[in-house]
Amino acid sequence: MRVLFATSADKSIFQSLTPLAWALRTAGHEVRVASLGKFAKTINQAGLTAVPVGRDDPEDADADALLAAAEADEEEDDDDDDDVLPLPYDVAAKPEPDISWTDLKARFDFYVTWWHKTDSVPMINRMVAYAKWWRPDLVIWDPIAFAGPIAAKAVGATHARLLWGQDVFGVTREHYLRLKEQQPRRARGDMLADWLGAAAKRNGGRFTEDMVTGQFTIDQLPESLRLPAGLDYVPMRYVPYGGPSTVEPWLWEKPKRPRVAITLGITAAERFGGYAVGVQGIFDSLADLDIEIVATINADEQKKISRVPENVRMVSYAPLQALAPTCAAVIHHAGFGTLATTSLHGVPQLALPTDFDEPPLARKLTEQGAALTIHSSESAGPQVRELLLRVLNEPSFRESAQRLRHEMLAMPTPNELVPHLEELTAKHRGTD
Repeated sequence: MRVLFATSADKSIFQSLTPLAWALRTAGHEVRVASLGKFAKTINQAGLTAVPVGRDDPEDADADALLAAAEADEEEDDDDDDDVLPLPYDVAAKPEPDISWTDLKARFDFYVTWWHKTDSVPMINRMVAYAKWWRPDLVIWDPIAFAGPIAAKAVGATHARLLWGQDVFGVTREHYLRLKEQQPRRARGDMLADWLGAAAKRNGGRFTEDMVTGQFTIDQLPESLRLPAGLDYVPMRYVPYGGPSTVEPWLWEKPKRPRVAITLGITAAERFGGYAVGVQGIFDSLADLDIEIVATINADEQKKISRVPENVRMVSYAPLQALAPTCAAVIHHAGFGTLATTSLHGVPQLALPTDFDEPPLARKLTEQGAALTIHSSESAGPQVRELLLRVLNEPSFRESAQRLRHEMLAMPTPNELVPHLEELTAKHRGTD
């Protein structure tokens, strides 16, 4: 088969799809990864073939200002509950969403305009042109890379979403369609469907709902951590990949004291201007504990640290797949890759979530007994110390973490999934 991956130009998102791309490649299939030109180097570093598509910057010169306005508007609309997703995606995490059709549609339209279109429009034309030239059999796209299904529709390819977290997009869309059907026809409207339908029409096709949620969806989370919609899900075990890395000699040795890792992700420091928690306060509160702390702190964020306690080893980066198995606990931001890697190794966790699906994902992890959670806005040093001591000293956390590990190990690996993807590609090919 020829398999085209369509990914947003986001390092953490791309890293979550890399193991499947390699599984398909080592099974003998041709694999290409399409994204913005500026992202080609990151794709190449993973040993994969990049297809640069579209402009690196949105066509609208005011896009940055408009996105900033969107973020400010989101903050203004936030209520006092830090455990919910931003509107409209908060409906995915609520058993009984209390929102009117008017409000849901307005907020959904807003994000279609200033998130989904802004991310995807620069890639669409070149993605479609490449698909028409290369003729992929299967297009695998991340949930916000809508250029993927548009290109697949243009050439009649099978296409699937590959999730990098809980399916808040599918659940929100499900709720949107349910409320939409309850409205008089003149009041319905659907900006996302209209946009995708117009793109399909330009290439001789028409809108179908799979352009929003895929003909099927590959889910890397174990069932106990999922947030599913009424869709066709294909489970796949998460395989850690963190980009080029080196296992330094200090990681070869068994820790002399219980080791605790602190890792707060790459996105916060690289794209959002810094961590949402006070690292210095956490260091100070843990300084007298008989533990070894390994803190992977971005180089720019390290400049904000004035005191590094004796029990802290601060590094810019350490491969989590090598670090996590040596730890008694991991403190993290509840990002998908970090949480999944730690869970795969059966290590108890303390989650300090901030953004998007981090709070509900951390909540699911805590419900399984494998972690404790405190929102980043409340995670001052003393609170982190108190919860960490519980995670370290109460055996139930390790027992639950081991159960979660076994659940993940029972899922099919990317290599084991490939034959099923071949079958699904044949089944869906040319369907509309």
